[in-house]
Amino acid sequence: MPRLPAPGYPADVRARLEADAREVIGRYPQSRSALLPLLHLVQAEEGYVSPNGIEFCAEMLGLTTADVTGVATFYTMYRRENGGDFHVGVCTNTLCAVMGGDEIFATLKEHLGVGNKGTTPDGSVTLEHIECNAACDYAPVVMVNWEFFDNVTPASAKDLVDELRAGKQVSPTRGAPLCTFRETARILAGFPDPRRDAVDAGGAGGAASLVGLRIANGQDPDAPAASDAPKKGA
Repeated sequence: MPRLPAPGYPADVRARLEADAREVIGRYPQSRSALLPLLHLVQAEEGYVSPNGIEFCAEMLGLTTADVTGVATFYTMYRRENGGDFHVGVCTNTLCAVMGGDEIFATLKEHLGVGNKGTTPDGSVTLEHIECNAACDYAPVVMVNWEFFDNVTPASAKDLVDELRAGKQVSPTRGAPLCTFRETARILAGFPDPRRDAVDAGGAGGAASLVGLRIANGQDPDAPAASDAPKKGA
């Protein structure tokens, strides 16, 4: 099996990762199907998919490092270089760009003093322009560690990254308060979310996203959604 010039994980880290990897692999009838979560697992360890991570996934799944590298480089959620605790992705695809995404990205580059995929010197924020986040009805959209921030402006984007760099607790428009990039990667690998009430907070689509579904179900799109209706006794 081809090998990368990787030093390998320390013995204690390797043992821990192997135990986690076996748990993940056991969820699938074919081990190869576990590759995507295993890539998130190694990303949670080092903050990116390193040569060590590539080699580890290949060994655990009986694949070549070329097989693993081909997958890791195809999906943009896998970093190939280490980055900040918070991955700030500005959508610059068509609608977001027209609605202000390009201006937001330019503003953040100047404000943070970094270019595309650049990381601030304090290691807190990595900035990247990304493709469509499938939230066009909330354009322009910014994602931080894959959580949505809707209807962003250049001013609110600057406030957002300033709060992240100051270590403040930040919550997305929809979903639980943010955790670090490595913690997010471990959750995406399929392990329990440690944040309190994170599942209940959810990252579900907002009202604007569900209008078409409500019309298809014969509902009045302008009526309050069930989740917005006053509760008994309120």
